[in-house]
Amino acid sequence: MTLKKYLLVMFVLTAICWGIFFFVARMIDPATTNWLGFLLFYISLFIALSGLTTLIGFLIRFVALKKELAFNLVKVAFRQSFLFSLFFIFALILKANNLFNWLNLLLLILAFSILELFLISYKKSRQ
Repeated sequence: MTLKKYLLVMFVLTAICWGIFFFVARMIDPATTNWLGFLLFYISLFIALSGLTTLIGFLIRFVALKKELAFNLVKVAFRQSFLFSLFFIFALILKANNLFNWLNLLLLILAFSILELFLISYKKSRQ
């Protein structure tokens, strides 16, 4: 798959995911829904946010790091957007359960930082 095709497919699928997220957000009433409604909300937001941040992260890396291969930039952008989206969803879940405070946020940042550093070191050890 060429880079143009990848970007086009990723853009179209991200737009579809954002449409699904807005549909779910409009249709679900948080006061009356059960766990399935919240699950659909968080999953649709996670997928849409992952797509958007992957595209933004790749484009920033592609402009800034012209010497790097596009394939490597896509892998890094996707991994980091996945972790960022997961971090954002966990923060929203903490906020929804009235557990969002500076200590929990600090622990969440620390956990995701350690995970990212582990993934970076694991990649380097396999090479």
